[in-house]
Amino acid sequence: MDDIIARSDTAAAWRERDLAVLWHPCTQMREHLDPAGTLPLLPVERGEGAWLIGRDGRRYLDAISSWWTNLFGHAEPRIAAAIAKQATTLEHVILAGVSHAPAVELAETLLSIAPRETGREPLAKVFYADNGSAGVEVALKMAFHWFRNRGIEGRTKFIALDNGYHGETLGALAVGDIPLYRRVYAPLLTEAMFAPSPDAYLCEDGETPAQRAHRAADALAALLERHAGEVCALILEPRVQCAGGMRMHDPVYLKRARELCDAHGVFLVCDEIAVGFGRTGTLFASEQSAAQPDLLCLSKGLTGGALPLAAVLATQTIYDGFLDDSREKAFLHSHSYTGNPLACAAALASMAIFAQDDVLARNRATSARMARLAKDFVDHPHVADVRQAGMIVAFELTRHGDKRTPFDASARIGLRAYREALRRGVLLRPLGDVLYWMPPYCVDDDALQLLADTTRAAIDHAIEEAACA
Repeated sequence: MDDIIARSDTAAAWRERDLAVLWHPCTQMREHLDPAGTLPLLPVERGEGAWLIGRDGRRYLDAISSWWTNLFGHAEPRIAAAIAKQATTLEHVILAGVSHAPAVELAETLLSIAPRETGREPLAKVFYADNGSAGVEVALKMAFHWFRNRGIEGRTKFIALDNGYHGETLGALAVGDIPLYRRVYAPLLTEAMFAPSPDAYLCEDGETPAQRAHRAADALAALLERHAGEVCALILEPRVQCAGGMRMHDPVYLKRARELCDAHGVFLVCDEIAVGFGRTGTLFASEQSAAQPDLLCLSKGLTGGALPLAAVLATQTIYDGFLDDSREKAFLHSHSYTGNPLACAAALASMAIFAQDDVLARNRATSARMARLAKDFVDHPHVADVRQAGMIVAFELTRHGDKRTPFDASARIGLRAYREALRRGVLLRPLGDVLYWMPPYCVDDDALQLLADTTRAAIDHAIEEAACA
């Protein structure tokens, strides 16, 4: 008992130390500072597989894979060993004018597994960055600069999708459409155009997800027609708009988008930062549409969640468009830690695990188990939609369990559910009033049952608490 009390005191002391010096991301810090505990701060001591161990000694199921990055579990020994081995030989070196094995070997690996469409020029070159937003910036700049290098100065516009999210640096934010993130910074952003989302949740009565996707693609076609010769690239998240509430769409949309980009001479940029590496059932989400992008953005799970790294895969045609005697026509974008050897070594180990463990086959079994558990929520009186794409399951919470009656934002249903889930030992961070499961691939049946039981209890508690407030 004395040990438990001591650890609890340590956790409390750690919270105090943290709040004295840290500014946390994506957080209204007043909610952490509030004595009433509006947003509990969880001091974590270590990770083991799908679990986080707090400084109070409690175990918490990491149901969101630590912001969708962790594929194989925390402290995965093969990834840890690869990082440790690399650290004894080369921890970092400038990649401008220098080469090293992890960067080359990882590029070779990524290009060998990248989405490939029959009859289309394959992805052929890899450009590294250090996080997802930076990778998106790279892709946007490449698309714009390529046309400029060819003397085509009119193609300066980007098209993105309603409710899309691509990061929070200014270029990435400009092609995002979530008001919470972009509204304040709107005066700083370049102007993008937004096409209707193919989001299946927006289906009209009697409309199928495929029909909704085709209707959205028709609107995209009209937008491209109105701005013929002005657009350099279309950027989208294949299959799932993650930060937009885990909204999902039929794969036919990407197929149509690919055809429309070809017809209008526009580059297609697929942001698979969150949905790549097995999250949606295939290694890359775009495979489900049999469509290949011109630029592919990867990050998050690339290193198994161990270290920050991003990669942008481009076609040879795009790469060749920057070859010239003029340095102004070179792609001069850079990061100090571009192609960091430690991160590349972690990514190589992560890619090897896919082959060693037959991860996709195991994920199919886990996804089926998740589907069975999620089915029990379909008739919940406050769940308007249950949707799944592979290892992602989402629950849309509304007042009466239908699309027409969302909760008022002031009810803070998602936050209330988060607090209750945390109290029960599950880290279940909501997106507004959308709860979702995106666990590490190593999650077992007992943990999934805990996740389902906790999710139901958290929803019921949040509704009751809000009613009493």
